[in-house]
Amino acid sequence: MKKSQRLMWKIFIFLLGFCALLLVILWLFETVFLSKMYEDIRRKEINNAIAMIEKNIDNPNLNQIIMQLSDDSEILVTPAHDFVPPNRPNPENRPAPENRPQMRQAITETRDFIMSDGRTVSLVFYAMISPVNATISTIKVQLYYVTGIMFVLSIILAFAIAKTVSKPIEKLNKSAKILATGNYDIHFSGKGYREIHELSDTLNHSASELSKVERLRRELMANISHDLRTPLALIYSHAEMMHDFPDEITSEQTQTIMDETQRLSSLVNDILDVSRLETGTMELNTAAYNMTESIDKTVGRIADLVKKENYNLVFEHDEEVFVNADEVKITQAIYNLLTNAIHYSTNDLTIIIRQKVTDKVVRIEVEDHGEGIGKDNLPYIWDRYYKIDKRHKRAITGTGLGLSIVKKIVELHHGDYGVDSQVGKGSVFWFQIPGINKVQPKGEQSN
Repeated sequence: MKKSQRLMWKIFIFLLGFCALLLVILWLFETVFLSKMYEDIRRKEINNAIAMIEKNIDNPNLNQIIMQLSDDSEILVTPAHDFVPPNRPNPENRPAPENRPQMRQAITETRDFIMSDGRTVSLVFYAMISPVNATISTIKVQLYYVTGIMFVLSIILAFAIAKTVSKPIEKLNKSAKILATGNYDIHFSGKGYREIHELSDTLNHSASELSKVERLRRELMANISHDLRTPLALIYSHAEMMHDFPDEITSEQTQTIMDETQRLSSLVNDILDVSRLETGTMELNTAAYNMTESIDKTVGRIADLVKKENYNLVFEHDEEVFVNADEVKITQAIYNLLTNAIHYSTNDLTIIIRQKVTDKVVRIEVEDHGEGIGKDNLPYIWDRYYKIDKRHKRAITGTGLGLSIVKKIVELHHGDYGVDSQVGKGSVFWFQIPGINKVQPKGEQSN
């Protein structure tokens, strides 16, 4: 038997058992407890009548109140001296009043009331108890029919509900098995209940995200394959040349080998950083340091690397900022933003780096004048492996991991990040982090 069928039968048995429980409760209240409940209600009515007489014992309209009780509640009130106890002969051989019921069919209560003039009045209250045996027999007959009808209807209803609930779950289960095989084009369709519909939407979103990750992973593998193949080929060719002609080794050859090795190291480091950030194994080593000075050195190093290609890197800041942060991680985030700006700069090769301080938060902006980013791509640029320009550029190694690393580093520092971009005008990537330790005007000597 399939799991979905077991679920259906469990729901069916539960609903059927619930209906049976309701029928048992109905039988108990309508037969076993009926006489007791009826008697308890009549006793309560006698107590209410006693309270009313006690409240109106000096009322000149007391007789009317007593008659009203008889009409409304069928509770009779008589003087105690007229009361004849059950199963005892009348000492005066007087017949009971015509309206007096048989005592075996009544609940009696005798009470003494003290009037305002000091007199004591004894009254007997008794309420008729109609025979309920015939009523119970009638109710039993009705319950037989009701039980039969409810039993049939409960079976039909329980089966229908169980089938309705289990069928969409069964469909979702089949689709989930297809998704598990790697087919991310599957569509989940869940109808009938809000929770199942929401689960269906969640699974569709998951399938879409998995499909996107799989596509980006393939692009990453293609890019990494290209990045690995080219430097390895260059390293091998230059090493082979140096091996065959050891007397003709030049500094350009060794420099090429070092540059390509550095490219490989950068690629591997990016992959390792993303892996550590995703698994949460990367920890911060926070300390107070001069962030402005650190940015200035980073910009200077990158400017030296790309000066042959006519890039102009400008660092704008009004003050020096000391922060409590991980200098290595923040420097890596700035480096990734700068290489990203260099990668996508086109005609105008000026890149502006700004440092701003507001409300104990330092904000870093990197502005390029490239092609900009379309609105369709903006929600995904911070995802790992994502690259807007699918054409590979050898000048700047790009794996699609840089912005993802920036995102994780800023999140570790409890900061914010974002991008403002216009197609054809360029982009401004920014991040801001708290933890300012000290701010001093530009040009002052730090202690």
